[in-house]
Amino acid sequence: GAAGVMLTDRDARKGDAAIADVLASGAEAAFVQADLRDESAPSQIFEAALARFKRVDGLVNAAGMTDRASLTDATPELWGAVFAVKARAPFFLMQALERHLRETRNPGAAVNILSMNIYGGTADLAVYSASKAALAIATKSAAHAHRFDRMRVNGINLGWAETPAEHQMQAVTLKRGAAWRDEAAAKLPFGRLIQPDDVARLA
Repeated sequence: GAAGVMLTDRDARKGDAAIADVLASGAEAAFVQADLRDESAPSQIFEAALARFKRVDGLVNAAGMTDRASLTDATPELWGAVFAVKARAPFFLMQALERHLRETRNPGAAVNILSMNIYGGTADLAVYSASKAALAIATKSAAHAHRFDRMRVNGINLGWAETPAEHQMQAVTLKRGAAWRDEAAAKLPFGRLIQPDDVARLA
């Protein structure tokens, strides 16, 4: 059957566009605007999902954030922002799901989008890599702790993915131009970058 999907982003325009795509597929969709850097965002998002759909069966933590820094140039502010989005918010969204499933005695699942950088990223991804490593440990911990509670918790370890935000970072911010995509793809096993649909289908 069709699932109802609650989407969240800090940009309402992106949310409206994403809802249109989901509705076109025949599923129900709703949007809540939230900034994952805000400590209250996880509860805000989960409460909005419950208000709209009355129950939550699954969670996908797939927040995108391209801010990067090395050990040399990282700041406490950037560290805090990246960890808030990449580690803290996913953790407390999983917590909300676990509590809801326990209260309703229903099964459910969480999927966290991780990164191969958890094993050691490039110099300019030091903070990003650390945040993803933290989420990877939280994923394993939750999966182990709740394996008998009918709550499945899994992570998807991504390689280099082609997204609009990544294109902006590579082509504009890092000034590599439009050719960055082909240059990167030539170095990868499949001869192409990972696409969002690849990840969505696996999740």
